[in-house]
Amino acid sequence: MRTGTTPRPPRRRRTLVLAFAAVAGLLSAGLVAGPALAARTAPAAPQSQSVVAASKSPAVAAAPATFTHPGVLVSRGQLDFVRAQVRAGAQPWKAAYDKMLASPYASLSRTPKPRSVVECGSYSNPNNGCTDEREDAIAAYTDALAWYIGQDHRYADKAVQLMDAWSAVITNHTNSNAPLQTGWAGSSWPRAAEIIRYTGAGWSSAGVTRFATMLRTVYLPKVINGSQSNGNWELSMMEAAVGISVFLEDRTSYDKAIAKFRGRVPAYIYLPSDGALPKAPPGGSIDTSAEIISYWQGQRTFTAGLTQETCRDFTHTGYGISAISHIAETTRIQGQDLYPEVGERLRQALGFQAKYQLGAAVPSSLCGGHLNLGLGPVTEVGFNALHNRLGIAMANTQQLTEQQRPAGSNNLFVAWETLTHADNAG
Repeated sequence: MRTGTTPRPPRRRRTLVLAFAAVAGLLSAGLVAGPALAARTAPAAPQSQSVVAASKSPAVAAAPATFTHPGVLVSRGQLDFVRAQVRAGAQPWKAAYDKMLASPYASLSRTPKPRSVVECGSYSNPNNGCTDEREDAIAAYTDALAWYIGQDHRYADKAVQLMDAWSAVITNHTNSNAPLQTGWAGSSWPRAAEIIRYTGAGWSSAGVTRFATMLRTVYLPKVINGSQSNGNWELSMMEAAVGISVFLEDRTSYDKAIAKFRGRVPAYIYLPSDGALPKAPPGGSIDTSAEIISYWQGQRTFTAGLTQETCRDFTHTGYGISAISHIAETTRIQGQDLYPEVGERLRQALGFQAKYQLGAAVPSSLCGGHLNLGLGPVTEVGFNALHNRLGIAMANTQQLTEQQRPAGSNNLFVAWETLTHADNAG
């Protein structure tokens, strides 16, 4: 498949939470929730200088001096919360857990299908190991979650089997979709590896070392330098690079990936504060008005939350939004927390796409009056961070998120996010 050629916050954070909510309210553009959500919405407050500064010229944040493990997308605290909810039979977590265990990804009879060279062309044609790799990686993450939540060691063993099988064989990704394929599979592998390695699952030292070597030599070089393709490409590649860097405790690669991420997000999601036109993608040659309009699928009217791929289709837009939320979530776990920087763009993008995914009429000024829907199961992480942790009203996103529960997998790099992130403040 090809995605284009191109508890309550701690006291020290409450001022930030309130200020963030106030800024969000000023830019809501009709996305603020009604009275039903008022009790969960942070009250208005004057704009905080720290938030305003972060949105204009944020200081460059360095990688953590000590990495937190498990710390890719889900933390130990989040996993403990989920396990407690599932054991109590609480919803929506129990239903999400049951759905996960019933999926082919959790099958204990699954046989890994590693290849030395995974070849993926445009729209995965040819598809020589592309689907197998992505799905084995998702399966390893699925098994890791099943192991920790259910404490059934068979799932830990299956995750190890899958990771060991691939690390023993794969040497390269080739053809035109290689960077994106590497990004997708490379986003799932570290999530699985972090849980298995740091929760007493019994992964051998030799297995860990070989897997780390695979990530460093086969995956990281393909994604760390980014891509000049459509925004979802580079965002997914940076998600992989960040996750891999956490597992490897590679501070240099982490910083490089975060820098690319911070440049790409403003070029992917539009805010009126950007000016009449969206920001140009960094490091490329797209800089004139005509080139930016063409890059944004010919769209000439720009509204808060529109993305560079909205007028292409919502499916690819969902890939980009999901990667943004995943990276922000990992940075939060690692003590860096980029939500204050990217949160307003993420909130607006989620709300804008959710509005139309829910059936709102499409004006002629938006993508010629026609949208290709299909956002996918990509809203839980961002919604949880912005609405549940920070108290920001997100009516459309909330409706779509709850309507889609329990969220499953997009079979690429998104999986089981109702289970891991619904109402999860950990």
